[in-house]
Amino acid sequence: MHTPAPPNRRCCFTSSVCGLFLCLLLLPPRICFAGDPYVFYDWTVSYLTASPLGQKQQVIGINGQFPGPILNVTTNWNVVVNVKNHLDEPLLLTWNGIQQRKNSWQDGVLGTNCPIPAGWNWTYQFQVKDQIGSFFYFPSLSFQRAAGGYGGIIVNNREVIAVPFGLPDGDINLFVGDWYTKSHKDLREDIEDGKNLQVPDGILMNGFGPYRYDEALVQDGITYQIISVEPGKTYRFRVHNVGISTSLNFRIQNHNLLLVETEGSYTVQQNYTNMDIHVGQSYSFLVTMDQNASSDYYIVASPRDVNLSTWNKASGVAILHYSNSQGPASGPLPDPPNAYDTFFSMNQARSIRL
Repeated sequence: MHTPAPPNRRCCFTSSVCGLFLCLLLLPPRICFAGDPYVFYDWTVSYLTASPLGQKQQVIGINGQFPGPILNVTTNWNVVVNVKNHLDEPLLLTWNGIQQRKNSWQDGVLGTNCPIPAGWNWTYQFQVKDQIGSFFYFPSLSFQRAAGGYGGIIVNNREVIAVPFGLPDGDINLFVGDWYTKSHKDLREDIEDGKNLQVPDGILMNGFGPYRYDEALVQDGITYQIISVEPGKTYRFRVHNVGISTSLNFRIQNHNLLLVETEGSYTVQQNYTNMDIHVGQSYSFLVTMDQNASSDYYIVASPRDVNLSTWNKASGVAILHYSNSQGPASGPLPDPPNAYDTFFSMNQARSIRL
């Protein structure tokens, strides 16, 4: 069931050369093509200690990173990821949104893929066939996603396929999601005992807690995410809701979000001031730094479709920092959509055209 580490590059190169030589012998030159490229990753999944909301707790990281590394590939590439499970329980990674027509048993779903026992490894092998866009991976068993273990997947266009917008000046991944200070094992036990999930303890951005925009809600000393940008430039923000239960409204103070792609499909380009992003969804926005930088700006992810009378926690808040900024962000957060407009999110989703 479990395989050793992938073959080294020299073996792959040798076999490729032999295959190409045989092709040249048997077929006319114009019929011979090189195979799709291979890319190899070697990941170790383990527990780390972090304090995203000011309280030390155990999180799940990959190669010492929380969130995990970005899997950056190109359409039709073959991906080989050797995963070593250093947790104390079985692990199964799911490649969310990646189509695996030939190897459905590599999709990381229980029933078509076996978990990796503690202390073992498994080599995932799949091809990102005819795909582009923004996705993310995560652990799919035992509520482990509530402790982390997630990261981004970027599938770039091949050079012969044009991208329907200008090349941005930078690429920024944002992983937003609800977070609990209770361990994923305790959360799992609560669910198994028939208890409902309680209100999350906060919203994280890239594994960081909120900027202290409200001293009553955010304690001092919490580390927050700072996104540094240059005035006049345009950046691609790939925003993923990696939480377990909470829909979020995403917005950047005083900046428009030009939607260009969602989960593998380019969209009709439309400007939004904010976007509801539900659990498991990924969106790409082009954001132009066209403000006067009189101060830094808030990047906000706030809960949607929750009982506001019970939500007394901080929203997720990061900082957009222009290189010529004249001071820190201050004042209230930009307004969210009307919390009592039950059709807002549905109508917004309907406005998206592929």
